[in-house]
Amino acid sequence: MHLIVGLGNPGAEYAGHRHNVGFMAADEIARQHNFPPFRSKFSALLSEGMIGDEKVLLLKPQTFMNRSGDAVGQAAKFYKLTPADISVIHDELDLAPGKVRIKAGGGNGGHNGLKSIEAHIGNPFIRVRLGIGHPGHKDRVHAYVLSNFHKIDAEWLDPLLDTLARNAGLLAKGDAAGLMNKLALAVPSDGKEQTKPNPKAQSHVRQARQTSPQAKVPETGPMAAMLKKLFGDKA
Repeated sequence: MHLIVGLGNPGAEYAGHRHNVGFMAADEIARQHNFPPFRSKFSALLSEGMIGDEKVLLLKPQTFMNRSGDAVGQAAKFYKLTPADISVIHDELDLAPGKVRIKAGGGNGGHNGLKSIEAHIGNPFIRVRLGIGHPGHKDRVHAYVLSNFHKIDAEWLDPLLDTLARNAGLLAKGDAAGLMNKLALAVPSDGKEQTKPNPKAQSHVRQARQTSPQAKVPETGPMAAMLKKLFGDKA
């Protein structure tokens, strides 16, 4: 049995935030593998299902980020899980958008959700760090993580979550290297794809040029007379 925890904040107002990418991943895993609806348990939302021949628990703590460990600790105790049986999916400021690192143990990087989980179950659980990029200055971090992804982020976020969900069985089997390879193929690791223009998209200026009707030159009246005076017959 493997417990996959997606970190985030509960409530519709937080649903699209960068800080909630762990919730997004858990939801996509549940959707792709036909898990039953999440139900309330352990101060969290829980769903149990199978990914291949692996039994998997999906957990979304509902205690807000800085108390995520409450739910994880309760679930670990109930199912008698060790930290090695638990993977935590969370946002990572220090990785470029779309870049992923998977590691057992390590530091928490100031992430409040990880700090809380460490306090309840110890350190060596598996961290699935999903890069969201950094706003550039520490004073902007709080507003950045608690704001929605931009529409253009879908260019790397959608394939990332899709590939992670399809290959979540590798996580349950402890094959971190295999999962990282799959993710690296799905999303370039430098995050540049987020700045690529959509080939089907056009700027507002170009759209205006193509859709706006051409101005019609008047043939009679004061304006016509003025144009003829300025430009002669060419008007």
